[in-house]
Amino acid sequence: MERMNITDQEHDDFVKSHPNGDLLQLTKWGETKKLTGWYSKRIAVGEDGKIKGVGQLLFKKVPKLPYTLCYISRGFVTDYTNQAALKALRDEAIQVAKGEKSYAIKIDPDVEVSNGTEALRHLKTLGFKHKGFKEGLSKDYIQPRMTMITPIDQSDKELIQSFERRNRSKVRTSLKRGTKVERSGREGLKTFAHLMKITGERDGFLTRDVSYFENIYDALHPDGDAELFLVKLEPKFVSQELAMSLDKLHAERAKLKDKKQDKKTLNKLNDNENKTAKTEALYNDMKELESTHPEGIYLSGALLMFCGKKSYYLYGASSNDYRDFLPNHHMQFAMMQYAREHGATTYDFGGTDNNPDKHSDHYGLWAFKKSWGTYLSEKIGEFDYVLNKPLYLAIENLKPKLTNAKIKISRKLRKNKS
Repeated sequence: MERMNITDQEHDDFVKSHPNGDLLQLTKWGETKKLTGWYSKRIAVGEDGKIKGVGQLLFKKVPKLPYTLCYISRGFVTDYTNQAALKALRDEAIQVAKGEKSYAIKIDPDVEVSNGTEALRHLKTLGFKHKGFKEGLSKDYIQPRMTMITPIDQSDKELIQSFERRNRSKVRTSLKRGTKVERSGREGLKTFAHLMKITGERDGFLTRDVSYFENIYDALHPDGDAELFLVKLEPKFVSQELAMSLDKLHAERAKLKDKKQDKKTLNKLNDNENKTAKTEALYNDMKELESTHPEGIYLSGALLMFCGKKSYYLYGASSNDYRDFLPNHHMQFAMMQYAREHGATTYDFGGTDNNPDKHSDHYGLWAFKKSWGTYLSEKIGEFDYVLNKPLYLAIENLKPKLTNAKIKISRKLRKNKS
């Protein structure tokens, strides 16, 4: 096993083709991290001229100290049963990290617990300290240890059928409500950032400036690894559909009035009146919206990311208006279809805990992701290779205090919003 000098393209091609490859190991993703104070370096090892493993190393300076943290997010990318490749990657990482004055090397491989027994054994043998099997969204981890993934290599019918029953109904309804899912360009990021701001204000979290999303899009879109989707409500189209529905309701009412006015008919007339009133109210609402926003309004948006056959729902945002139109359900299904058409076999909804208690802050998030026919992808977790033990222990002891401070700020924000 030997060190290899490879190009960015060769690195990314290997990551995209490897079962343990991940979006966060793409060189273009490394470029996006510059905005938040990280810089990256690459390592690669191989045998007989063939690449056997790679790693993108991210470095960030420790405030007020001449040291850095080395973080290999969702890496290394290699066969974890191949101890020789893993050892070679560790040795290369140590050499580079020491050159950057890192106090530790942190990794969190995209390896699932179900087939990670050898990976765990080899990493511990090589000196990596396992952080344990904590909850998926534990504050002790940088990346979630658990994510929810939908298999999308199936027909539309099979895909919808894989969703939970209530969600199936919502998706089918959303497809008929008159919203339009658009694959937008860079110009749509301003709209997306605005929707993200609304979402943050509603749900009590801090959001990013548009430049953050532009940075991601500019780095990853040229290779087809980042796409922006927006959902628009087009009032003219909806009002036309509602006008036809009203015609049918009026015709139905006329027929019912001609029938014998028994209890069954009277119940049907009552249902008809209720439906007509609701439809008329929505029709008037759409006509008013059409007069002020003839081109329509955007209700939701998301960034869809790719790494080979893996797709990721990375950021999602929605308006407070017209939520009954279920724009997010339409968008999710459309993005799954797009991802499948472009070679993806999985759709990752991101972090979760495993079946949290109903009173947990994470229960709603888990229930939403579970409804999309997902399975729990439980990773083997986070590992540290310590290079400077005194500094490492000092920082590890400081982390809980910082985490508690962040939790208090987050709760205060939520309280203020409510």
